[in-house]
Amino acid sequence: MRSIEICAGAGGQALGLEQAGFNHVALVEIDPNACASLRVNRPHSNVIECDVKSFSASEYTDIDLLAGGVPCPPFSVAGKQLGDEDDRDLFPEALRLVRECTPKAVMLENVRGIFDPKFSAYRESIKTALFKMGYVSEWELVHSHHYGVPQLRPRAVLVALQKEYAPYFSWPFGVVAPPPTVGQILYDEMASDGWLGAEKWAKQANGIAPTLVGGSKKHGGADLGPTRARFAWEKLGVNGKGLADAPPERDFVGMPKLTVKMAALVQGFPPDWEFVGKKTPAYRQVGNAFPPPVAKAIGGAISKALLTQGNPKERYQQLSFGELEAVQGERTGSAV
Repeated sequence: MRSIEICAGAGGQALGLEQAGFNHVALVEIDPNACASLRVNRPHSNVIECDVKSFSASEYTDIDLLAGGVPCPPFSVAGKQLGDEDDRDLFPEALRLVRECTPKAVMLENVRGIFDPKFSAYRESIKTALFKMGYVSEWELVHSHHYGVPQLRPRAVLVALQKEYAPYFSWPFGVVAPPPTVGQILYDEMASDGWLGAEKWAKQANGIAPTLVGGSKKHGGADLGPTRARFAWEKLGVNGKGLADAPPERDFVGMPKLTVKMAALVQGFPPDWEFVGKKTPAYRQVGNAFPPPVAKAIGGAISKALLTQGNPKERYQQLSFGELEAVQGERTGSAV
């Protein structure tokens, strides 16, 4: 299935959607370091380094999915929450691209702050614009730790499908088992330079992490977030006031700092995913990413809806008896 991704960053959402069966015909990103990371990890991908406002999707045909993580600052509680009055709001550009390439489905993610009551009219305006273009859409608050990610990280996700596909989409349920702990995820990396205290540390780090915060170019450095987040990290035995260049050495004493790679593991990236740039811009790519396992789960649900709609036999296997009667009624023109 063919997809376009905007605001692709270093590829968190792109990787998850790839694992769900989507082939990206274009990855659009403005940050040079993030583009370099995309090219390092996927050298054959069509990475387009530009502002979304200058990108046109008109030349792309037969697109199954338009996806993206549009900028969060306009809706983040850490900012001024200017919403559509913030010049960084790219939802209008995403809607323009939908008009240009008419994908079968759309998936856009943002921070939980967009669910603030002050943005309810704006959320509805986006759904209305999509409805006028022939899409059925829904907002959902998704918690990353429900999908095996050792981190809270609630995200607002908008999924829209053309009307003929919409009945076959349902939000994926999170995993039943609890997510791995920070200690379980990071033990091997913490012990990789021979740190004698790694096993004891891993037992203490027996919970999930607070939300990683990447910050913006104007604000936010290589640390793990504001005071409350750093306090939560401290309970896990991690010094959140900065990042380390390497794992703890053999005789290290105290609370270790995370490396960029460790932060990426907490975010759900595979160990071999590379991030280009110095420590702060590399960490910013990690902290601003959408966890790949979450993107894979939602992308898989979208993929299933698109494929099921085109395969009547499989459609019937997925539907309940009452739903099956309704579909059959549609096909025969009879009322049920």
